[in-house]
Formats: sequence, C-alpha cells, structure tokens
Amino acid sequence: MASPPLFYFLIFLTVVSAVTLPLSPFSHSTDQSPNNDAHLALRRLADSSIARAQQLKQPTSIKPNEDSLSASSADAVKSPLTPKSYGGYSVSLSFGTPSQTIPFVFDTGSSLVWFPCTSRYLCSGCNFPGLDPTRTIRFVPKDSSSSRVIGCQNPKCRFLFGSNVKCRGCDPSTRNCTVACPPYILRYGLGSTAGILLSEKLNFADLTVPDFVIGCSILSTRQPAGIAGFGRRPESLPSQMNLKRFSHCLVSRRFDDTNVSTDLDLDTGSGHKTESKTPGLSYTPFRNNPKVSANAAFLEYYYLSLRRIFVGSKRVKIPYKLLAPGPDGNGGSIVDSGSTFTFMERPVFELVAEEFATQMSNYSREKESEKITGLGPCFNISGKGSVTVPELTFVFKGGAKMELPLSNYFTLVGSVDNVCLTVVSDNTVSSTGGRSGPAIILGSFQQQNYHVEYDLENDRFGFARKKCSPEEKTPWMTISSEHNDTIGFDLSRMDYIRRSNIIKISGEIKIVTELGIELPTSLIIIISKKMSFSSVSSGKSFPSISNDTSALSVLE
Repeated sequence: MASPPLFYFLIFLTVVSAVTLPLSPFSHSTDQSPNNDAHLALRRLADSSIARAQQLKQPTSIKPNEDSLSASSADAVKSPLTPKSYGGYSVSLSFGTPSQTIPFVFDTGSSLVWFPCTSRYLCSGCNFPGLDPTRTIRFVPKDSSSSRVIGCQNPKCRFLFGSNVKCRGCDPSTRNCTVACPPYILRYGLGSTAGILLSEKLNFADLTVPDFVIGCSILSTRQPAGIAGFGRRPESLPSQMNLKRFSHCLVSRRFDDTNVSTDLDLDTGSGHKTESKTPGLSYTPFRNNPKVSANAAFLEYYYLSLRRIFVGSKRVKIPYKLLAPGPDGNGGSIVDSGSTFTFMERPVFELVAEEFATQMSNYSREKESEKITGLGPCFNISGKGSVTVPELTFVFKGGAKMELPLSNYFTLVGSVDNVCLTVVSDNTVSSTGGRSGPAIILGSFQQQNYHVEYDLENDRFGFARKKCSPEEKTPWMTISSEHNDTIGFDLSRMDYIRRSNIIKISGEIKIVTELGIELPTSLIIIISKKMSFSSVSSGKSFPSISNDTSALSVLE
C-alpha cells in the first residue's frame, strides 16, 4: 500500500563541553479511587516493564522499508529530567532553526533520538493517563531552515541500517544520488514508531550541535512522546555529541505527575582524557557482550558486571551463566532507564522471590494483590506493630555495592495493608531454559534517589545514594509526641524523613501532612523505643499503619 502522507513534508528540504538538562519522571497517575486505581497503575507499570524486557531481550534489527523507498564550549550542559504519567522520565531538547522544543523519554536502552514529526503525525493507542494525544508536541520540518533529509549514500544512514543498506535507483559509482535514506521502523516494548532520518541542529543555551541525526516519526503506536536514545550505538545522543560522561539523579515518585525535576548532566570534556572519579561514587566497569553477532542490537546496551545478589544477609545462589553473557550472547545484566521495574529472568526471579518469601514467612501472602498488580511476592502487614523486610543488595565487579533503600524495591499497594516486591518477571520459559538476551534489567524504579554516572571515557558505571530533590513536595505524614521526636512515612512509598530515636507513642496525638490536612487520630503508628534502622538480623524495620482508606485517599 502506498503511503504518500509519510513523505509530504519532503518538499521542505531545506563549543561548550558540558550540558545540564532538567530530567523529570513520567510516573503513572492514579484516579480518585485510592485502592483499585493504585492496583491498576501498578499493573500497567508491571506489564509495560515485562513488555519492555521482552523487547530488549529479543530485539528486532532495524530494517529499511524498501517498498516505501522504491518511488524515490563550556564543560557541562544541563537539562531538567522530570517524572511524567507513564513510568519514565522526560527531558526536553531543542532542534531546528529557529528552535522547536520537544519533550522526550530519556532511554539508555535504545540509541536513536526521534520526535513526533510533521502536522500529519499519527499515534494509535496513545491515550496514556494524564496525556492527551491530540496535544502531542510535534516537530515541523517546514518551519526549520536547517532541516535536511539524510541521503541514502550519507554515511550516517548506516548508523541504523549498516553497510548493507540498499539505495535503489542510485549509481554506485557516483555520489550524486538524491534518494533518501530508507524509512525506519522501531519497536519499544508494546509500542513502535516509523519515519525517516533528518539532519538537524541540536541547540542548547551555550552549545549548538550541527548535523545531528534524528528520526522524524510520522506514525507511532503506544508512544507517549519521542525517545531520546542514550545507548551505545553511533546514532545515540552521547555518541553524536561525543560525550565523555553523563549523569543523573532520578527523583522519587508516587505514581502521579509532578513538576519536580532534577538535572541530566552531559559532559563533553575538555579534549583530554581524564581518569578522575567523582568523589563519593562507587564504580564498576561496563562489560562487553562477547557474542554481539547473535544480535547486533546488544551492542547498544550498557552491560554491568553483576556478581552477587543478597536478600538480607543471605546470598542468593544464582548460576554464573545467568549473571554474565555466555558464548551465545545471552545472560548478563544491563541498566535501562526506559524500564520502570527491574526485570529478572524467571530462574533468577524465582530464587530471589523465594528468599524474600522465606525470610518474611511470618507475614501471610496476599495472592489477590499479586494477581491484580502483576507484582509479587506481596504480603499482608495489617495489624503489625512493626514490619521487618530484608535488604536487597546488588554486588558488582570491583566490590561496588548497591544496597537499595526499602522504597526502591517494595511498595504499599492500594491500602496500607499490603506490600509488594517491585521486581518483575514473565511467565514463559523457552525450550532452552528461557535464556534469551540479558537475564537482569536494572530499571529506573530501583535507581531512584541515586546519583548515577555513565563514564563513557573510562568505560565504567558509578553510583551513590543521594536525596535527589530535597525540595520535592511529597505529602509526608508527620507524627509528633510530647517528646518532640518525629518520623515521617510516605504512605505510598515507605520512605523515612528522619531516622532517630523514637519512643512508643501513647495518648492523644495529632497527625498532619505538609498539605495542612489533619488526619484521623485513629491512623496511628506505634514505634518501638530507639528502633534500630541499621538492621536487625539483616533486616530493615519500618512502622505499620492501621487501615484507614479515608486518610489514604487524602494523601493520594
């Protein structure tokens, strides 16, 4: 079928070293019902994380749509990174002459940068929570004097299609071919996009990147915004800007929209190699997949040398063949900002989940929450004076330890009676044991409130715990007693404001939130005197809250 609308716009053919951009989370919003909608929001996140993992594990090669073609100087740049309504983080970039500013999903698991393009852009199935697909911001090539279509013989056309790209109608002996680079079709989890490549100017406040290759997408399915690919292939933003490193700190989110953002730092360096480490960060080297010929798409992933996983003090006995890419290219661990929840291949997940179930056997399993949310294991904590959850720790090559805070791997579900592990897996196992692609995908939910650095120059990954946004206005609940000791507890995320010596609260207390809303005094946290948060039997203790859905609805 001919698709002339795809090319109607073709008639319009026409030094700093660091950048900081705002980075904001795309977090699923919930509606008015605090229980059912919270379950559904978690279900959407779990399903999208699994779909994303399946696509990353078995990516399709980018192939040209040839049928459609047959007819024809500072050291840093910063940009805000902001959470939004569908589980990712948004960064705004400006392209063109004059500049047109477009929001993108920040994605380290893919490489092409593409935006919704032309006034004819269509997106099917794009009714995401909090988003109106009819108001999608589009780039309009005809309004930019610097827009150029990438030609088929342009070396940058090979970024996507390799050296075997076919330029129909071109004489191989001449460079005067006017045929455009073939259209692309890309998959992202449950969604996809299609378009053609443009050459454009990427504009920052003190830096302009000329001849930047970007995808002009005309058609998409289930895509809430364009994608800013930060993977390792030549077409990615870090590769085209020749970045030395980039870093971010993802703000904590409560599955709703927020205006809070943090900086995405892009370091283009000063022209000389530096081996210096950022103070306070732990580092582990990136590793290569030895068998990228099995699937060239594996070239763009950031593989990590994950050596061990601990639940509490117990090491989970995961076969090494799953922790490192094997001769067939399968196995190993990658880090991916485009995945929400961390994914573990079924054999890994079952071992980790079983260990949590064993160490938390004094709490009953909440099978209904597991069924509705797609998360698990889930536990019923109602009526408990205090709840103990074992730590989840990832140990990498070189000794770097990522000891996750409780809110990065457990979440309250619906009411305050249930908690669920925020790690996912699929239910399918292939005849070869389910090993296809990376076995573990470290998602953005587990990276919250970490300063994370991709040191591209020295081929290493750095991280450290950090409160990413002290100004974040989260509706914390604060309890005060006559002794003026306080502790804060986020009903949806189990984060602490203050870790101090707390005595058992008795008598009448007053519960307020930062929103100025007074909650029922029946919503009581009983905290043991001088509770130790460092760990008891390798566990973390946190207070339980009696079920009060009216109070919960106020906070959510």
